[in-house]
Amino acid sequence: MKVVRAVLALWVAAFCAVVPAHALAQAVRELPDFTRLVDDQGNAVVNISTTQAPRRSGATPQVPGMEDEEVLEFFRRFIPRQQPGPQAPRPESRSLGSGFIISADGFILTNAHVVDGADEINVRFTDKREFKAKVIGADRRTDIAVIKVDATGLPAVRFGDPTKLKVGEWVVAIGSPFGFENTVTAGIVSAKGRSLPQENFVPFIQTDVAINPGNSGGPLFNMRGEVVGINSQIYSRTGGFMGLSFAIPIDVALDIQKQLRDKGRVARGRIGVVIQEVTRDLATSFGLDRPRGALVNSVEKSSPADKAGVEATDIIVSFDGKQVESSSDLPRIVGSTRPGSQSSLEVFRRGKTQKLSITVAELQEDRVAAREAPGRSKPQAEAPANRLGIVVGELSAEQKKGLNLQSGLVVTDVRADSKADVRKGDVLLTMVHKGQHTELKSVEQFNKLLAGLDKNAVITLQVRRGESTAFVTISGLTDKG
Repeated sequence: MKVVRAVLALWVAAFCAVVPAHALAQAVRELPDFTRLVDDQGNAVVNISTTQAPRRSGATPQVPGMEDEEVLEFFRRFIPRQQPGPQAPRPESRSLGSGFIISADGFILTNAHVVDGADEINVRFTDKREFKAKVIGADRRTDIAVIKVDATGLPAVRFGDPTKLKVGEWVVAIGSPFGFENTVTAGIVSAKGRSLPQENFVPFIQTDVAINPGNSGGPLFNMRGEVVGINSQIYSRTGGFMGLSFAIPIDVALDIQKQLRDKGRVARGRIGVVIQEVTRDLATSFGLDRPRGALVNSVEKSSPADKAGVEATDIIVSFDGKQVESSSDLPRIVGSTRPGSQSSLEVFRRGKTQKLSITVAELQEDRVAAREAPGRSKPQAEAPANRLGIVVGELSAEQKKGLNLQSGLVVTDVRADSKADVRKGDVLLTMVHKGQHTELKSVEQFNKLLAGLDKNAVITLQVRRGESTAFVTISGLTDKG
């Protein structure tokens, strides 16, 4: 042991002799110190809890370890209802999230999914004060919500410029993972402008900051103590943090919150095209210098693109002076353009670049099927509410590609008296009745199947929501839709 210590002492002495003391001190100084940032900004971060009043519904299975509210909600909605027998009221639903104060008079930013469906919202400050909050507005497409508490003189965050973030730069998250208030985690910017499946309006900031349930809606700070993003999502195969977290850039969030506060809604542009990514092979065959732009598959009749002269096989390479490097760029650029604006469009057509003028229309909210992007055509077939009390539409080719599906029907509306435990945006894959499995391919086919059933028929639907799939059993149909 004495020999080992002696050798170690000689090695340390040799290392110190080679590396100057000032270099060692410099290395120590360059390690990040987050203490001042947390002291200055931590009190502007709040804990948000929500409750839903008891509702009568089917029984929820008691599964050990299933205390997570989002998991329980999935099981509540997708386990077949018990028939017959009385149904007990469901206990209050509680969820936890984070938010941050953006003005001294009580306005707070968070994620829309944190407050979605809440009957009561409670905001808890770091000084233990608690306030009831009301929703000023929420936008599901970008997952941004603005809430307000009745208070003044509150500490507010400072805003930074996310466009100036550099990959590799240190960033800090403050939030309430699993309800542990004012938890600080740190990491680096892993990538910028990330596109996620079915998230067409947000160029996400990717980081390796540890984010877990409860962090949603909390701020992402740069090292100057400025908010550059809102922590929103993680990529995980386990449900926990795996090194991939995503934040909504604060400039996107501030634009949304301004519209919500001014008008109570968000107006987005659309031009009416179905697009796809330009691969290297496509770029070669079209004679484009490199893979870029958005290839137009089809143009909606009488749409702004149709009126502007956009043609199928055009490759849109820029919009309003902004370069379209990937097909996912176009929905974001068009969506952020105010409806009614006169914009310029640059297309690559038959080996040449042409400039077109286009008047942007407004994307209607009721067009959404799994967050349909601006520029994508409306599902071709929609119908009034059917015998299940729901409205369904057919998936577009682009939606099928994005969801990796060959068929399916998307739920676009659910009537208040519907017995079907489905939501807007759910995709119905198959219907099962008396052991017969039928793949759902069209609205007409589905409604014909329902029309041929007895009023007391029991059917099961295979439903896809996000990355999860489950079976929903429904007992009884209406006489007519």
